[in-house]
Amino acid sequence: MTFPKNFLWGGATAANQLEGAYLEGGKGLNLADVLPGGKVRLNLLSQAGFDFEMDTEKYHYPNHEGIDFYHRYKEDIALFAEMGFKVFRMSIAWSRIFPNGDELEPNEEGLAFYDRVFDELHKHGIEPLVTIAHYETPLHLIKEYGGWKNRKLVEFFERYVRVIFNRYKDKVKYWLTFNEINGATHMPLFGLGFSPTSEETRLQESFQGLHHQFVASAKAVQLGHEIIPGSQIGCMLIYAPVYAFDSNPENVLYAQQEARIFNNFCGDVHVRGEYPSFINRYFKENGIELNIQDGDLELIKEGTVDFISLSYYMSRTEKKNKTPEEIGEGNLIGGVKNPYLKASDWGWEIDPVGLRIALNELYGRYQKPLMVVENGLGAYDKVEEDGSINDDYRIEYLRDHIKAMSEAIEDGVDLIGYTSWGCIDLVSASSGQYAKRYGYIYVDKHDDGSGTLERRRKKSFYWYKDVIASNGEKL
Repeated sequence: MTFPKNFLWGGATAANQLEGAYLEGGKGLNLADVLPGGKVRLNLLSQAGFDFEMDTEKYHYPNHEGIDFYHRYKEDIALFAEMGFKVFRMSIAWSRIFPNGDELEPNEEGLAFYDRVFDELHKHGIEPLVTIAHYETPLHLIKEYGGWKNRKLVEFFERYVRVIFNRYKDKVKYWLTFNEINGATHMPLFGLGFSPTSEETRLQESFQGLHHQFVASAKAVQLGHEIIPGSQIGCMLIYAPVYAFDSNPENVLYAQQEARIFNNFCGDVHVRGEYPSFINRYFKENGIELNIQDGDLELIKEGTVDFISLSYYMSRTEKKNKTPEEIGEGNLIGGVKNPYLKASDWGWEIDPVGLRIALNELYGRYQKPLMVVENGLGAYDKVEEDGSINDDYRIEYLRDHIKAMSEAIEDGVDLIGYTSWGCIDLVSASSGQYAKRYGYIYVDKHDDGSGTLERRRKKSFYWYKDVIASNGEKL
């Protein structure tokens, strides 16, 4: 198992899922702050007409406390350093920097907090990899402007980006613009900061919002290169290779079409700098007409990314005429159950070979450096009487996926880093649960609100430490 000499091993998180302190340091409310925990969250994510109001008597809001990284970041970064992290993927909460999102001047307390975090990372020799927008649209921009449907957000985002690039130009080299940007058509609430007016308008609104994000991302790339010479600005895709259910040509064609829209469309715009030809028919057949202003396409062409990052959790199996009974329970991005794959406790199908396929598909299409910035197993963990957490199931999952990455490198893929998701237990984005644990580090916090927030090393902590120390040779 051979990995490049300077391979970036580490872990990944998002501000809204671990920071807590949701009203401290001058921070304003953002989308995650009004999403309750539990099954109701997925209902809100999928339905139209969510009003973005909190009801603390009816619901629990775990993101308000997260795992209190805001106050415990030194302790947590020390644990990352103990594992040997080379890189730590994190995000900046936009509403810590601009509490409402549309102010002219930033919040100094928020800027100073991330200064302290970056300084602590560098103290331990860990490179920050920063996501600029990770499901954290300021709530005021959602309520007042309608989220990314409104082109005004391009202006507000550019102001935010200019501030953080100037502030952290000597501390952060690697940046990602929008988290899992291609997932926005499935869950516009997360990525685009709006609840669709109706199911009939969802695609029109979502693709218009995506266009605004493409413009904003291109501006960010240009600003990054201008303000931070030598910086690397990447895009971030949720990637799921799409398999045909069988060799029926109708199903093969359908799977190909689904893959192009989900996996390739946003990547083509970010990396090639233009709308792909195949999207024209899709727009025509779905009645989508984009408002593209003069200069937008030129800007997108000039603001292409330096590298591609991706999250990989599962593959997707497609059948043209599927029945509701054929859909797998955990298939968040569609498809039917794959009879050859096992699934996690949450129904997410486990397919390490799919990661090798994904990396080969992406590199074959774009010939750009790749980084896997999310991959992991959400599972129930048990603390034994002696305090140990024997998460061998997580080790097996990660081992198989790291092997798949090694095979992709042997295939010729230029893979530069791996940050497994939820390196420390945090609040699940999709379910709003603490019980869905991903980390190498156990956090004593539970869905009923109880817990001391004590940190505890799992068995996987020591395993991953050996993986990093051996540069992937000891699995």
